Amino acid sequence: MITPASEKTHIQVWDNCLKVIKDNIPTQSFKTWFVPIQPVRLEKNVLTIQVPSPFFYEWLEEHYINLLKKTIKKELGSDGTLEYTIVVDSAYQNNSPYTVKMPASHRNAISNPPVSMPLNIHSEGNSKEIPNPFVIPGLKKIKVNSQLNDRLNFDNFIEGDCNRLARSAGYAIAEKPGLTAFNPFFLYSHVGLGKTHLSQAIGIHIKNNFPDKTVLYLSAEQFQLQFTDSIVNKNQNDFINFYQMMDVLIIDDIHNLAGKQKTQDVFFHIFNHLHQRSKQIIITSDKAPVELNGIEQRLLSRFKWGLAADLQLPDFETRVAILKKKTYNDGIEMPNDVIDYLAFSITSNIRELEGALNSLIAQSVLNKKSINLDLAKKMIDKIVISNTKEISIDYIQKVVCDYFAISVDDMNSKSRKRDIVQARQLAMYFSKEMTKASLTTIGLQCGNKDHATVLHACRTVTNLLETDRIFKTYHDELVRKIKL
Repeated sequence: MITPASEKTHIQVWDNCLKVIKDNIPTQSFKTWFVPIQPVRLEKNVLTIQVPSPFFYEWLEEHYINLLKKTIKKELGSDGTLEYTIVVDSAYQNNSPYTVKMPASHRNAISNPPVSMPLNIHSEGNSKEIPNPFVIPGLKKIKVNSQLNDRLNFDNFIEGDCNRLARSAGYAIAEKPGLTAFNPFFLYSHVGLGKTHLSQAIGIHIKNNFPDKTVLYLSAEQFQLQFTDSIVNKNQNDFINFYQMMDVLIIDDIHNLAGKQKTQDVFFHIFNHLHQRSKQIIITSDKAPVELNGIEQRLLSRFKWGLAADLQLPDFETRVAILKKKTYNDGIEMPNDVIDYLAFSITSNIRELEGALNSLIAQSVLNKKSINLDLAKKMIDKIVISNTKEISIDYIQKVVCDYFAISVDDMNSKSRKRDIVQARQLAMYFSKEMTKASLTTIGLQCGNKDHATVLHACRTVTNLLETDRIFKTYHDELVRKIKL
């Protein structure tokens, strides 16, 4: 027996609506946008439902209005009306509730004003100039149009195996901001590996090629301070509207929002607003999304919508390229053996690597000494905590190849020339003796050879050291160079 509409409760009516809605949209969309809704009351064919936020209301209006109209009409008849009760956090509206009514038969017939927080900030009639929130006590007013450091561009960003994916994706974003699948673009790595540089390089490229777009870079800490200031000054709406106007929003060190629930909440709404309108969002962090603690799950899920790319430790060749690029830009000539020594000595942090280079230059200028290997060694001993430096396979290959005047590619090729074979065998031998790498790993990095080839090379070197005086000289000189 079918229950007449007049005898149904608000819960029954909404449950019946949900059954229809669930069959017409994807499961994840249903869970995201309809499960959180609560039926409130049913009076005279007016069903009132409670939605969690103004953004939630706006999303339903723009994406599911036709479906809602059909289900309400089916349950309550042609006169059925849907009324929203929107939960507004006290940080936005001083806890004053409001209601939005919508007849199910006509979208535009809305009885009450939608929300006091302007959402369509570019719509006609809303030409109010939004105040600049970048006025923080104790700080100067900063430029709103970018906050980008022009030196942190793509030309100065050295590409290597450690960052090729992130750099390629970043350049694609810079060419078509908001129009790629990489939105949001989530960059993560340990400190000093280039997250800030790459994120700013994207912003600079966009600003130069799309001058009509509004690009903004800032730290998560700045964002949090501004939000706190907007609460004190009771202008949260202006704060939100300012960020909703961005075409490209770059937030650095998002992990600093951990545990700051109110700030995360406002960022959640800004994120959704920008993403919905295909505005580019770039986020950096010292950890991958799955490893972030203190960040709300709904934010973490959105961080995974686009591309999460990590920046890994730079290999020896990349570190050398970074140093050469910096000395070239600064107009400084530096011996290759000094650059190699710096790249060998500092392996874990690009920032420290560049700092060591600056210190070496300063030592040379202040003491009126030429830059050489001896000066570099004295300086490195002061700034590197441990004198026992970790030797890597790529560094060993570089030293061996320089010694025999061949390229790393030649050494790792299938060539059977005597000097190349000897260089290859010595590189394998030193890698086994001086690193913790397995025979398989050594083989892979030395021309994709198997572990048996590496073992054979080590035995050959051992035998030659006992029988060939010239070969032993090669060995001894290389040991000194590698352990410099």
